[in-house]
Amino acid sequence: MNASATPPAIELRGISKAFGPVQANRDISLSVAPGTIHGIIGENGAGKSTLMSILYGFYKADSGDILINGRKTAIPDSQAAIRAGIGMVFQHFKLVENFTVLENVVLGAEDGRLLRPSLARARRILKDLARDYGLDVDPDAVIEEIGVGMQQRVEILKALYRQAEILILDEPTGVLTPSEADQLFRILHRLKDEGKTIILITHKLREIMDATDTVSVMRRGEMTATLRTADTSPEELAELMVGRKVLLRVDKAPARPSRKVLQIENLRVADDKSVERVKGIDLDVHAGEIVGIAGVAGNGQSELLELLGGMRPGTGTVRLNGAVLPLEGAGADGQARRRAGIAHVPEDRQREGLIMEFHAWENVAFGYHHDPAYQKNRLWMDNAALRADTERKIGKFDIRPADAWLTARNFSGGNQQKIVVAREIERNPDLLLVGQPTRGVDIGAIEFIHKQIVALRDSGCAVLLVSVELEEILSLADRVVVMFDGRIMGERLPGETDERELGLLMAGVGSQAA
Repeated sequence: MNASATPPAIELRGISKAFGPVQANRDISLSVAPGTIHGIIGENGAGKSTLMSILYGFYKADSGDILINGRKTAIPDSQAAIRAGIGMVFQHFKLVENFTVLENVVLGAEDGRLLRPSLARARRILKDLARDYGLDVDPDAVIEEIGVGMQQRVEILKALYRQAEILILDEPTGVLTPSEADQLFRILHRLKDEGKTIILITHKLREIMDATDTVSVMRRGEMTATLRTADTSPEELAELMVGRKVLLRVDKAPARPSRKVLQIENLRVADDKSVERVKGIDLDVHAGEIVGIAGVAGNGQSELLELLGGMRPGTGTVRLNGAVLPLEGAGADGQARRRAGIAHVPEDRQREGLIMEFHAWENVAFGYHHDPAYQKNRLWMDNAALRADTERKIGKFDIRPADAWLTARNFSGGNQQKIVVAREIERNPDLLLVGQPTRGVDIGAIEFIHKQIVALRDSGCAVLLVSVELEEILSLADRVVVMFDGRIMGERLPGETDERELGLLMAGVGSQAA
């Protein structure tokens, strides 16, 4: 290398890390040029997050070296990473929900024993950062009262406040709407233009192609390739990630809808603050079809799924196979919905779909623990039968690691999602409710989950799908319904619309469908 050449902002040499028998990273080397956006992609469990957690000091590598700006640097903990100019925005935000934006930014970086001077200084700096990078956030807003897009800005502000020159983002758009994601990437390009180095961990190939300068591919703990983004394609990257050719579009036959399974009339649902979120909608879903609901988060889709799944009361009429379902009180809970033939993959797998400290085999029974197949008698569960069922699902759904005794918390986000999907789909329901089925899931798992949903449709199940991913809605749904402000703005066939028209309907612009 020329002596005058600028050294890499980050260089990893021979990094290895094992957790017991699981080799998460194996002899990984990586070089990231300063002032660039470098993507890292790979399947869930490929070792991406582990590698970045080593760089940020959350884990200590078993072997290998880290160089920052050409200098060998020891990073035993996150404080050392921050001192080295590294900031990290995690997939699941590390914010105190009842603190303000300002308090979260200062937390852990106070100037002294008196808090007031630290807050005053932080307020001035946040004002400058908002101006320089377009990171406008109300410093006095309470975290639990702002949206996830704004919460992510707070995480970025926290890193910049600590003078990070290297910013790592782990699946940053997993909880964002398309418009919030576009806004985030505008901010990242602004940071890059100011000389910051950005590492973007994502499974979304479109984001890699649109946002990065270079991209590294990981598979099963190893680095398989590093390429200039301009010299590759989504198809090549998908094959490098998975080790085989991957269908980037859902391969499915035309729907053959039959009887009405779900009938909704004049449905109204309020949120936890008694604000009406679903405002008198009518909707039918037939056996053998997938109806996709498109819309920006917060327009009533979540409350609709929660009511149908027995998690929230409402008014109006809901029929399943012609029978009226109670919408409040006795018989309106999740257990009753399951007995009626409704399965539910909730939008937030960690809060609503799993018990994070329970083992995989325990989570497979979550909500179905009264199933006779899991009962020895009226007093005891047959744990051996449950573990055998879990191991079968682990094999069928390629859940990694293949360990029924691992707690849900120790699986990657995509494999957590596979546990939930396996549990619900294997029930052969009359109606499947699916919220954000592939949020935070890699390309190979997306293909697999989509195939399972289509197979369930083809077996005669009715599927109601909610997703903020328009590409997913257009690819997977047989009919698309758009919600805005709690109402149905229109209905379209995927082959007769596009993302632009749906985007306008999602923004409340457009005529009511006939």
